[in-house]
Amino acid sequence: MKRNNLTTAVVAGIAGVAGFAGLANAVDLNPDGLGQVLIYPYYTVNKSQDTALSVVNTTTRGKAVKVRFLEGYNSREVLDFNLYLSPDDVWTARVSQTSDTGGAAVFTADHSCTYPAIPSTGVAFRASAYAGGSVFPADGGPTSITRTREGYIELIEMGEIIPTSPLAGATTHVQGSGPNSGVPKCTLSVIGNGAGAFLSAPRGGLFGSGSIVNVGQGTFFGYNADAIDGFSSIVLFSGSSGLTPSLQQANTTTSTFVGGAIAYVFDNGVLRTLDYAKAIDAVSAVFEANAVYNEWLAAPGLGAATDWVLTFPTKRFYVDPFYVTATVVPPFAEVFGASNAGQSNMQVGINMFDQEEGTITQPDDFSPPSVGHPSSLPYEVNVISFLASNDPNAGTTSGVFGSKLVSNIPPYGIAGWLSLDLASGDGGHLMRAAANGDVLHGLPVTGFEAYDIINANAQPGKLANYGGVFRHRVSRQCTLGATAQSPACS
Repeated sequence: MKRNNLTTAVVAGIAGVAGFAGLANAVDLNPDGLGQVLIYPYYTVNKSQDTALSVVNTTTRGKAVKVRFLEGYNSREVLDFNLYLSPDDVWTARVSQTSDTGGAAVFTADHSCTYPAIPSTGVAFRASAYAGGSVFPADGGPTSITRTREGYIELIEMGEIIPTSPLAGATTHVQGSGPNSGVPKCTLSVIGNGAGAFLSAPRGGLFGSGSIVNVGQGTFFGYNADAIDGFSSIVLFSGSSGLTPSLQQANTTTSTFVGGAIAYVFDNGVLRTLDYAKAIDAVSAVFEANAVYNEWLAAPGLGAATDWVLTFPTKRFYVDPFYVTATVVPPFAEVFGASNAGQSNMQVGINMFDQEEGTITQPDDFSPPSVGHPSSLPYEVNVISFLASNDPNAGTTSGVFGSKLVSNIPPYGIAGWLSLDLASGDGGHLMRAAANGDVLHGLPVTGFEAYDIINANAQPGKLANYGGVFRHRVSRQCTLGATAQSPACS
């Protein structure tokens, strides 16, 4: 066995037993769920729902964390602030609709320090980053505040709080006489925009979860946040009004590129070490998939509906004119708004099966078909719904979450599974090559399936709801070169 293959095999074995902890600094999607960066694939307040979220600090050092909410069309920021977690701390919050005509807002009753402080009346999400403001120009998408009603969330650890610093004293909870009575000082002059002086390099150990809840309907859809580890070896602090840190700021001390980063990616059981000149490509690489697999349930007799959430957490850095001007960057194919206002389309392939090997024979497209973009996903957050073509909501709102960022696939039968091909559309979605020439095929994606069953006959006069959430399964394709016929990766 060649030495580099032996090394890869040994590292892969270690990683398989103990996650990626202890390996050299490189960006990875930690299968154990702990990391420096957390991606919550979906929040929504549609359909009278709230989204609850939590983040847990599993370490004995305090953390400074950037909390950022991003809307679902183009990932324009709708709110961010700094959060300070003391050792062993948990922070919880909820996202709720402000009014019938309004957008979303964040509320918390948690004592952990935030800067600025979040009042009991909550903080409403803002439209200025997509409708036109002092920093971002308008992006051509919808400008209404209702655009903030669904999207996703990212948390980025900016650094660890030095235990002997004034910041530790201001953010560590002083325990009271009973449970949930610990309250920190949250001294504003200390936790403000000069707090970076009291931080050391981030070291991870965060995990989180999200839950989409409809109290009136009795539904609850919970998921784990994706955890990116090895993201940074330096402090990434910024004040509360800054656009940084962002996913563009991944850094790896051993990268051969100035400003580059290395990613660890598993490809058919082999650990690939991919060094990228652009740090954002390392983050995209850990989410890259050439196909997504999951099940669906749409049995009318069960009152069943299924939604797939598909979020592209790095897409904005490849398609948003604010970052790329007029030229799209692979693996994506269209600048946001280039041919359709409020969209950046990505062609995908649909391979649908029932539970008995039967497969769909109708044209490979979403319903209703769009003009000029067959089988395309147009947003940063996409919700695929499985509703019959004659359903009045098909293509308008999704069946489970009531999403407006919806594409619809008419079900073939009442239950089955779907393979969504992310690598064959637009002439092939190919990432920029790593330093060794390796090219990943597909798109950087995360998300989950959620199904809901409404049982109107649980007992006379009683309604019962049942649901489930299942993370997507994915496959990867890596070649040494930019075609599917190229040799396998090195």
